[in-house]
Amino acid sequence: MGKGRPRAVETGQNSGVSLTGSLSIPSGPVYYPSDEEFRDPLEYIYKIRPEAEPYGICKIVPPQNWNPPFALNLDSFAFPTKTQAIHQLQARPASCDSNTFELEYNRFLEGHYGKKLKKRVVFEGEELDLCKLFNAVRRYGGYDKVLKDKKWGEVFRFVRSRKKISECAKHVLCQLYREHLYDYEGYYKRLNQQRVKSCKRGIYEEAKSENKVKVSSSKRRRKNSDHEKVKLCKVEEEQLDQICEQCRSGLHGELMLLCDRCNKGWHIYCLSPPLKQVPPGNWYCFECLNSDKDTFGFVPGKRFTLDGFRRLADRAKKKWFGTACASRVQIEKKFWEIVEGSAGEVEVMYGSDLDTSVYGSGFPRVNDQRPESVELKKWDEYCRSPWNLNNLPKLKGSMLRAVHHNITGVMVPWLYVGMLFSAFCWHFEDHCFYSMNYLHWGEPKCWYSVPGNEGGAFEKVMRDCLPDLFDAQPDLLFQLVTMLNPSVLRENGVPVYSVLQEPGNFVITFPRSYHGGFNLGLNCAEAVNFAPADWLPHGGFGAELYQLYHKAAVLSHEELLCVVAKGDWDHKASAYLRKELVRIYTKERTWRERLWKSGITRSSPMSPRKSPEFVGTEEDPTCIICKQYLYLSAVVCHCRPSAFVCLEHWEHLCECKSMKLRLLYRHTLAELADLVLIVDKHASEEIPQSDGLQRNISCSNELNASKKKVKGAHVSHAQLAEQWLSRSCKILQSPFSGDAYANLLKEAEQFLWAGSEMDSVRDAVKNLIEARKWAQGIRDCLSKIENWSPGGVFEKVPLKRVKKLLCVNPVPCNEPGHLKLKDCAEEASLLVQDIDAALSKCSKINELELLHSRASSSPIHVKQSEKLSQKMSLAKVWVDSARKVISDKRPAAIEVDILYKLKSEILELQVQVQEAEMIFDLVSLAESCQDRCRSVLNASITLKDVEVLLHEMESFSVNIPELRLLKQYDIDVALWVRRFNDIMTNVHLREDQQNVIDELNRILEDGQSLKIQVDELPLVKIELKKAFCREKALKARDTKMALEFLQHLLSEAVVLQIESEELFLSLSRGLTGALKWEERANDILARKAEMSEFEDLIRISEDIHAIMPSLGDVKAAISVAKSWLNNGKPFLDSDFSVSPAFCSLLKLEDLKELVSQSKFLKITLEQQSMLETVLEKCMEWQHDAYSLLQDVKCLYGVTDIGDGRSNGLISKIEHLVNLLESAIKDGLSLRLDFPEIPKLQDACSALHWCNKVLSFCYLSPSYEDVESLTDITEHLSMLHSSGNLLSSLAFGAKWLKNVSEVIFAPGKCKACKLTDAEEMLAEYQGISISFPLMVAQLADAICKHRLWQEQVHQFFSLEVGERLWSQLLQLKEHGKASFFTCEELDMVLSEVEKVEKWKERCMDAVASFTGDDKSLLCALQKIRESLDRSLYVYEKSQGSEVAFLCMCCTNVSEDWDILTCSACKDCYHLQCLGYKNHAEQVYVCSYCQLLVGGSILHNGVGVLRHNGKYSDLKLLSELVSADENFCVRIEERYILLQIVDQAYACKKCLTEIVDYDMHYYDENLFSSISKKLAAALKATGLAGVYDHQSYCDLERALARYSWRFQVARLLDALDKGLEKPSIQQIQQHLKEGEAMNILPEDHFRLKLSELLDIGLQWADRAKKVAADSGALGLDGVYELITEGESLPVCLTEELEVSYHIFIQNEYVSSFLKYNLLFC
Repeated sequence: MGKGRPRAVETGQNSGVSLTGSLSIPSGPVYYPSDEEFRDPLEYIYKIRPEAEPYGICKIVPPQNWNPPFALNLDSFAFPTKTQAIHQLQARPASCDSNTFELEYNRFLEGHYGKKLKKRVVFEGEELDLCKLFNAVRRYGGYDKVLKDKKWGEVFRFVRSRKKISECAKHVLCQLYREHLYDYEGYYKRLNQQRVKSCKRGIYEEAKSENKVKVSSSKRRRKNSDHEKVKLCKVEEEQLDQICEQCRSGLHGELMLLCDRCNKGWHIYCLSPPLKQVPPGNWYCFECLNSDKDTFGFVPGKRFTLDGFRRLADRAKKKWFGTACASRVQIEKKFWEIVEGSAGEVEVMYGSDLDTSVYGSGFPRVNDQRPESVELKKWDEYCRSPWNLNNLPKLKGSMLRAVHHNITGVMVPWLYVGMLFSAFCWHFEDHCFYSMNYLHWGEPKCWYSVPGNEGGAFEKVMRDCLPDLFDAQPDLLFQLVTMLNPSVLRENGVPVYSVLQEPGNFVITFPRSYHGGFNLGLNCAEAVNFAPADWLPHGGFGAELYQLYHKAAVLSHEELLCVVAKGDWDHKASAYLRKELVRIYTKERTWRERLWKSGITRSSPMSPRKSPEFVGTEEDPTCIICKQYLYLSAVVCHCRPSAFVCLEHWEHLCECKSMKLRLLYRHTLAELADLVLIVDKHASEEIPQSDGLQRNISCSNELNASKKKVKGAHVSHAQLAEQWLSRSCKILQSPFSGDAYANLLKEAEQFLWAGSEMDSVRDAVKNLIEARKWAQGIRDCLSKIENWSPGGVFEKVPLKRVKKLLCVNPVPCNEPGHLKLKDCAEEASLLVQDIDAALSKCSKINELELLHSRASSSPIHVKQSEKLSQKMSLAKVWVDSARKVISDKRPAAIEVDILYKLKSEILELQVQVQEAEMIFDLVSLAESCQDRCRSVLNASITLKDVEVLLHEMESFSVNIPELRLLKQYDIDVALWVRRFNDIMTNVHLREDQQNVIDELNRILEDGQSLKIQVDELPLVKIELKKAFCREKALKARDTKMALEFLQHLLSEAVVLQIESEELFLSLSRGLTGALKWEERANDILARKAEMSEFEDLIRISEDIHAIMPSLGDVKAAISVAKSWLNNGKPFLDSDFSVSPAFCSLLKLEDLKELVSQSKFLKITLEQQSMLETVLEKCMEWQHDAYSLLQDVKCLYGVTDIGDGRSNGLISKIEHLVNLLESAIKDGLSLRLDFPEIPKLQDACSALHWCNKVLSFCYLSPSYEDVESLTDITEHLSMLHSSGNLLSSLAFGAKWLKNVSEVIFAPGKCKACKLTDAEEMLAEYQGISISFPLMVAQLADAICKHRLWQEQVHQFFSLEVGERLWSQLLQLKEHGKASFFTCEELDMVLSEVEKVEKWKERCMDAVASFTGDDKSLLCALQKIRESLDRSLYVYEKSQGSEVAFLCMCCTNVSEDWDILTCSACKDCYHLQCLGYKNHAEQVYVCSYCQLLVGGSILHNGVGVLRHNGKYSDLKLLSELVSADENFCVRIEERYILLQIVDQAYACKKCLTEIVDYDMHYYDENLFSSISKKLAAALKATGLAGVYDHQSYCDLERALARYSWRFQVARLLDALDKGLEKPSIQQIQQHLKEGEAMNILPEDHFRLKLSELLDIGLQWADRAKKVAADSGALGLDGVYELITEGESLPVCLTEELEVSYHIFIQNEYVSSFLKYNLLFC
């Protein structure tokens, strides 16, 4: 397809669906947008949505030029992880609490069987958790389905997850479940069906009586005690005995459920999801149902750096797939094997849900630091990109633009760092949002998706496949911890699609689309939610789902709709926005009407938002029941001021009457309708729908027609509003009454929330509120004016407020105090005019005080009085300050700024005072002084001028800044002169001349900065130069200096006239000695003297305190000479006693270098000639070694090899080897690293190897000898690449190895083909070396194998019946001993393996019959004999004449004594029965005892003797039908065929007996069936083959017989008058018979039913008599008792009640007779 279109879109089987992975899951669509289409992500998704949404998912591959940089720093990035147990995502047991299950199970046993589970059930030596076993069987469909599908292995993994299961364990587990839990499973299913029916009935009843409070079976609470009845719970207002664990309220006790274990309470409407009524049976809370230890979730793991996580991921992948590259099919198959629990326990780490605002985003962001490797232009481009997930939720067209706060994971992306098998489980997004996932880098990510419209089918399959998990956690799909194989979903009709996301790809999931998947390796992805306009209806669905499950929402859907509708939105959103607004409008209207009809008339608006243009700026309250945000409306009550509920749960808030509840609303219905109409108005293309929309909104007028009962009459909402409007008009004309207004406004609350039809009411309410506020303001002002007094509790009334009230025109209501307040306001206005006049001119202080007194005595506060008070206070403060200044005569005590401030303040105040003139005079004097000081400062300052001025102004009281500055200058000069004089004292004797320099520098710097000129400044500079010279002299005295430096220093001292100081005289003496040493050193260096002269010169230099230029050259000459001696010492050492192998070799090049260096030494040494002699010896040895290597090279070129002896080749090799070893020894003794030594050693090794190869021409080597030769062949070929001798011998050695592998080591090496051996013989002809012994052995092996092949062909040419198993085994042994492989050997081994595997399976099947010899044939013969005896029993029971057989063994010897059963005439050996002598009494076998006692005696005879160890008939049948194409005759198979035929014959006989037992009804046949069952029991016990179905049928038949036997004994005792059965006994027998499927027409069941009817009829009559309070006479009661005693049923309890009534009646009768006689 072209750009922007999907590569492949799967729409069905006929469209060429491409299946992905090993699961055959169809692929989701893939899109490739063009650059133009890629500009706007929301527009592009809107374009592809109709095509992609049916898949629930799609992949988008960006254009090639879109390549965003990864913004995270991989070196410093660290993140937390979660541990995922992949093997438990599906195959995990529910977190059930075994104690709760045991409690419920015991209640079941006691209620149905009258007993409890006394013993612990043991399985494989450990206690069996019945709870886990029950849930595991439920997981796989129940007992019958598990048995049919053979799922006991999977069930076992839930019970014993860490153990392996055997076939025997499966069988035992099945029997344990059948014995203990099968009946409970049926009870549990019936109970669930009742709950479903009651739930449907509850929904119907709720719809039928919507506005009625149900007081039926749901008004129940349960107590945690065995067999206690459910009691009614009536909660009194004064005492709440139980509170709900969810809403923490004890109200609505009739709707409270109590857990039957912990006794905690929950309202049925507080559960998640809520219940409609109390469920039947016992009920347990989720805390008691679930066990904390089995609770499953992703626990926090370690914190990793990316490098550490990469190492962990690499190890995991290597563990599963090695170093090879695993395909997606392999990984996907292994993942689902792990999930389904068949691959062991697997835990992985997943860095999931990482908040990018904390850990950083993979996309560039404006505030993030840009990496240096990324260009600024590219960084800015991707920061602004709309496909950047940080920008996507806020794009134009996204509904989330209105959200104010950043919601992590929704508005703020989350980062995911995954590894192999890390998974994200089935879920859909919060609020059904869209989601976009981008894979930054790494291995692919595999996605699965179910379309949103198939969500219901998906959830149904999940619940059916994992029923136990959903029972434990009904909100399981909200937990994101469960996976289910997509193949299972597809098998159940749920469409599933797959997408493989690769790096750089986007994956989009659509609203309500369930999706999940896993990672194929280490990767990093980032995801965020977004919400285009088409999401809005899905968001409404999500909000309803949260409300149903009582889950807290991320944001308020209603708030988002209202904010978006008020803001800026595009035309695409209009249709969806309008539809959602109409929905919430209809919902609000319906519930507000319902509340009004229920009596909730009080209402008030919610407080307005500070920022209504954004969502989430303020936290809304949430419903205490469903946890949803209450944005549009809520219900509250004064009894619980902190509790809020939504309109749907208003009945569950409290138990107060509805009139006490209050409706809170944010928008009236009229405002909501206006929002809808505004949206509809902008949608110009949707005009045809506007009329329908208007009609829909106008339906709110139905409220006006709906009526409710008010004071005995039915009135409508509109009628109530009209009545209220009439009263409001009247009240405005009457004199104002606050109570009347308040009552009327309170009554109006029931109208204000409604639609536009109540606009007139809202207007009237607004007028009433304004009138009440105005009238109350008038009254309040008058009250304060009349009651005000100075110093009283009442405040003054502001004149501004009075004028505001009086300017209202016309007056809103009739308030008489209006005119009186007007008079008071006029008086206050006159006072304001007087104050303004006084403030506008320069007044005297006493005039202002008079006005202030008038304002203080007025009850009305005027604002101008504050200005007047302020002016008077400031004037008084100023006078006090001025007086203080004038009275202070201290020198410089007054700051000049204070004078200026006082002057400006008095000018601003405009108040007439005496002190003002005195302040003005003081200011003039200060200004005069300032002028004089400035003139001095501006000119060149001399010390004399400054002192004169300071003397004149010494006593002036004003502090002038310029005068103060001159005083400071004078002080500075005096201090500077004193410091200079201190320094000059004994300055030439000081040792710290550096300190002198520093002090003089500071003095000089400070003197130059003085503002007054001083005469001592030039002297400072001269002294500074002398100090520098003395400092250098001190350094020269303490430290060696160069001769030139000393000479310059002494000349400088002469210039400064300080050369006569002792310091400079000592320096002059040292300079003279240094010059003499320098002259001698130059002479020694020039004539190459001995080492002693140089050392003497060094000693003299140590006493000279100066640096000599030639001292370095002298020391360098000595150092070079000593270094040369040190390097040459190893070569001059004469100790050669140490072996060269134990010391390091010296380098020849170093020796040559030392000889060369000796010519350039400046000192004469004797070791020079010694080294030259050593070098000459080394050169001679190298020449000899070179000659030997040439001889070896000539030997390598020999072409005539032969056998090595005849041509003398071996002797030449040996001679040359001796010479080489001698030369090597001589070279090593010199202890130099000659390059020729390794070459000589290699040549010596090669010649040794050649000699050994040639020795095999006369000997037959072993395989180890040949193998040791070939190990070094490659090494020799690399060292000596040329030479005929070595190449020929290497070729011969290789041939020897190939032959020796065939002849000597066929077990160690892989056998070769016969053709390969023949090729070896042919190859020998081209070898130039003779190996006659090896050639003969190879030819003999080939001949023997040819003969064996002929034997194999002869064997397979025979008929199958003629081929013996022993012959085939013999051929196998001979063939395996051969050296070669061939087709005949493969065929023989294959046939032998096939037969042996079949025999192994047979041995496993008949393992209980094998003896010590482990013979299959003997075991099969034993089974056949046991079946013969079993058939004998069946034939005998049918009346056939059969030979004598013992019922316990197969011995037919006549020597053994026998004992015959007197009942069945069967024979038994005395030895088999354990008797030593004949029994004196008549013997009856254990089987025939069934005729007498109804049960089999457990004496170790018959079927009980084998302890259940039989061979399975089904398995034997499979063995017979399997592998019928054997190539040989197998005796065991023919015997097995006979056994299977006999077993089916026995099964047929048993089936006939069981069918006969099942369908007989006549009591006369009881004896006959007992004999047949005894025979079947014998035959089953004797047979060595076991058939599960037949055994179960026999067990049921025996159970039916036992039941009939017990009933017959009961009836017989009744007929003989021995004992009457009780009603309870009869009911128990009938219940058991019904469970055993005994037919209703059965004789014994009919008899019991008749007895039960007789007993129940009499019992009913007795109950009526007991309840009639003595209505029946004494005779009647006596007659009833007599009749009850004569019944064939024991009615002990009922008769006791009747006796009690009889005695009471007799007592009353006697009492009446006595009273009559007394009268």
